[in-house]
This record gives sequence, C-alpha cells and structure tokens, in this order.
Amino acid sequence: MHLAIIATVFPIIFIGELPDKTMFASLVMSTRGKPRSVWLGAAGAFAVHVTIATTVGVALFQLTPRRAVDGVVALTFLGGAALSVREALKERDVEVVVEREASTRHHAVTMAFVVIFLAEWGDVTQILTADLAAHYHSPVSVGAGALLALWAVAALAVVSGHNLVRFVNVKTVRMVTAVALIALAGLAAWQALR
Repeated sequence: MHLAIIATVFPIIFIGELPDKTMFASLVMSTRGKPRSVWLGAAGAFAVHVTIATTVGVALFQLTPRRAVDGVVALTFLGGAALSVREALKERDVEVVVEREASTRHHAVTMAFVVIFLAEWGDVTQILTADLAAHYHSPVSVGAGALLALWAVAALAVVSGHNLVRFVNVKTVRMVTAVALIALAGLAAWQALR
C-alpha cells in the first residue's frame, strides 16, 4: 500500500463526491433515520462500488497497452471535468425523496445501502476510481483513498445534516473538481505521449 497514492486519491474523490446526489441522499436519510445507521449503510454500498471500480481499473490495465490506458484515462478525466462543469452550470435543486421513515436501525442501514448502491452506478467518482486504479496500477492504495474519501463525505452528510449545504457552494466545488480533473487529464495525456 502506498500512502502517497492514498493521499493523492483522497482529495480527488472527496471533492468529486461532495456535491453529489449520494451525499444529499445520505443527508436526507439521516434526517429521517439514525445518522449512524445511515452512515453504516452508505459505507457498505461505497465499499462494494470501490471494489468494483478498482477491479475494472486493474482489468483495463491488464488487457490493454499502457499508452492506450493512459490515453483512455486522459479522455475519461476530461469527460469527468466536462460533467463537473455541466453540473456546476445547471441550476437545479437536488431533491431526494425517501418514501418511508427508517424506524429501526436495521431498516435504516438497509435503506441507506440500497439507495446509495443504486445511486452510485456510473457515478463520476466510481469512474474516477476505476481510472485512478488503472493510472496508478495500485488498486489497493487507490481503493483505500477512494473509500476513505467516500466514507468521509457520507460522515459529513449525516453529521451536519441540512446545514452543510449552507456552507458549501456546490457550483464552486464542481468547478474545483473540473480543474483537478483537467490537470489529471493533462498528466495522463503527457504519459500516453511519452
């Protein structure tokens, strides 16, 4: 395990996930259920998604030449940057509807797991995790950094509740994410062309 890779991956995934729909889902569920139970369910769903993403990233590296992987990674980072900019420019309210109140701990954990598991499919941070695993060739380190970041965002959401949105300008966070992804795309493109 490489601490430098973990330290590099953590802020990328943290910033990318901060204004995400799964953060808002965790936030809303924690207002209806027990925050700890909601976090446990979200944490489990994130663990499954990180495992899938890093596995896909490693498989991509094993099946294709390194230069091609770096080129694909660069393009995907650019795509993630474009998605972040598009989301930042959209003016829409994120509304997450949780139909039933989580009355028991087990129910809250299960509901949080299912909501987050379904919401994370094809998410930018899942794709970024796969890209980073392919780029760094270190799935365990990338997985650890990504998982810690996702768990941290989920913890922020359930602990701070609806007050978090007052202090975080979602548009700014998405633009910062886009800039970081453009920088990563440039690095990956440079490595592909070497």
